[in-house]
Amino acid sequence: MELSINNVSKSYKQNKALSGFTLSFSPGVYALLGPNGSGKSTLMNIITGNLKKDSGVITYNGKDISKMGEEYLGLLGYMPQYPGIYPQFTAEEYLYYIAALKGVDDPGEQVTEILCAVELDDVRSMKTSTFSGGMKQRLALAQAVIGDPKILLLDEPTAGLDPKQRIAVRNYISKISLDKIVIIATHVVSDIEYIAKTAIFLKKGVIADCGAPSALAQKSDGRVWVIKCGSEQVTSYQNKYKVINIHSDGTDVNLRVLSDAKPCDTAAPAAPTLEDEYIRVFAV
Repeated sequence: MELSINNVSKSYKQNKALSGFTLSFSPGVYALLGPNGSGKSTLMNIITGNLKKDSGVITYNGKDISKMGEEYLGLLGYMPQYPGIYPQFTAEEYLYYIAALKGVDDPGEQVTEILCAVELDDVRSMKTSTFSGGMKQRLALAQAVIGDPKILLLDEPTAGLDPKQRIAVRNYISKISLDKIVIIATHVVSDIEYIAKTAIFLKKGVIADCGAPSALAQKSDGRVWVIKCGSEQVTSYQNKYKVINIHSDGTDVNLRVLSDAKPCDTAAPAAPTLEDEYIRVFAV
């Protein structure tokens, strides 16, 4: 199973949202990372067919998706960033409705399994109009998974979730990715650091870097430092360096700093994370 994107570009008037995007996807989790306006949602909408590309070709197992019609649409599951959920439905009714639209026969077992996985089984009979933002977010993920799609596109799937729910959703995504191509667009680096096989840094519509999260993190090795200082020194360090984190223990302040060279005599090297590399790439 392979989804190949070849030299895809998209512009909105004078704004180049994507420029020559080229990458191939096989089963597993892929993370699209980048600030607002980097092209993440544009790419997702082009893959789903909700948006027309200006140029380039997208193929699935060697077939041009623009010529596959309903065959390709049947492969897709999509969770948009701002999902619209009908308020008059219960959670269960909504999933049955989506299953019917997708042509799923006898979806009862799937509905129950997915509601349990996203921790909504206990509210399956409640109207979605009573749901919190986090509950609606999990229901939006559930509808994307109905029908066992082979290509699953998730735009900010953990937005509005508490830490426990984020872990549950993250684990579920990882579990179902064994036989699916899962593409996640997110700002939350920690959500994908341990489940994505490939992280893609998108910067102004161009791939700035791409690779395994652990390999990308190592590019900041030797550039991440911890400095213990007094509160009166914090502003000075912020003016000189990219300060990633500021933590006070009540007496001293610990700064996590990005710097190509050792920033001061008391600075200690720190193990890099994917978030460190993300900040390094997008800070300029």
